[in-house]
Amino acid sequence: MRNIILSIIGVVLIIGSILFAKKLIANKNKPRPVAPKVVKTVFIDTVQNTTISIVLPANGNLTAKQRVELYSEVQGIFRGSNKLFKPGQSYRRGEVLIKVDASEHYASVQSAKSNLYNDIAAIMPDLRLDFPEVFSKWDTYLKSFDLSKSTPELPKMNSDKENYFITGRGIVSSYYNVKNLEQRLSKYSIIAPFSGVLTEALVTEGTLIRNGQKLGEFINPNVYEMEVAISKSFANILKVGESVDLTNLDKTESYIGKVSRVNGSIDANTQTITAFIEVAHENLKEGMYLEANLNVKAIENAIEIDRNLLLDDQQIFVVKDSLLDVISAKPVHFSDTKVVLKDVPNGTIILKKTVPGAYAGMLVKPFEPKANDAKSSTKQ
Repeated sequence: MRNIILSIIGVVLIIGSILFAKKLIANKNKPRPVAPKVVKTVFIDTVQNTTISIVLPANGNLTAKQRVELYSEVQGIFRGSNKLFKPGQSYRRGEVLIKVDASEHYASVQSAKSNLYNDIAAIMPDLRLDFPEVFSKWDTYLKSFDLSKSTPELPKMNSDKENYFITGRGIVSSYYNVKNLEQRLSKYSIIAPFSGVLTEALVTEGTLIRNGQKLGEFINPNVYEMEVAISKSFANILKVGESVDLTNLDKTESYIGKVSRVNGSIDANTQTITAFIEVAHENLKEGMYLEANLNVKAIENAIEIDRNLLLDDQQIFVVKDSLLDVISAKPVHFSDTKVVLKDVPNGTIILKKTVPGAYAGMLVKPFEPKANDAKSSTKQ
């Protein structure tokens, strides 16, 4: 019995071995699977060389083009006027901004005028006798002398004798003393040099104003300037009068300005040149932060692509017969996101967007929008 069982087991093992061997032989003869070729879809663009405008981004704060810092040259009590001296108060050209009490100085002016009048009146008898030919003009001057008005200019002296006589009596020195006092009297009132608005007020009515004290600031709110720093390489290209596109930080409003001035010197520390952009708009306020785009140069026969499409060795990928290849290009200007290239022939098919892991010889195919996508884009 034992021998029979062992014989059966042996037969089963032999049959199993034969079947396993046949299976191995069958698997060995099967063809190996061929890995499918991976063809990446890429976005392409056809080169068409044109004239590229170089636009430099810049930014800065607005300041009023017409600005006056108000200082006192005299001392006295600040007297109120028709308008309050407060920030935001507007004034027309010629209106009084600040009026300082000048009653004491006014009395000194009137006293000096009176002395001049008396001095001229005292020499009239001598003029009638010794200089009858000039008596009439001095008599006319004396009759037109008005203490309530500005002192008129002395009559022109035609001879040395007349000059010596008038000067020797102290008339000329008295006249210039009066004019000096009158000039100082005018400084007790500060007149608006242009129509504008008060942006800073450091004194109020009744304040004792001292000589040299700052009183406030006055600006013209209609025209502003923005100072920007440009690379020295564009010093000879940037032109006065060039239009500039300006936007606010939120990109919700845009303005048109122009280059009003360009500094003649270069900053030794930053190697930049300062340009001033003039802009006028009713919505602008002093201190606003704006961004500017300056058109500084035009490059002919060039293209503009994303910076990440330019390889480290100044080459770009092109598509030839469904394969990627590289060609050399000449970069002439870099911005934050773009690069301007020359020496790329017209009609060359280049990548429009980067391809991860791209290499020369990679099999690619151009992206073709579906019909549904084209219809939807047409509807939009």
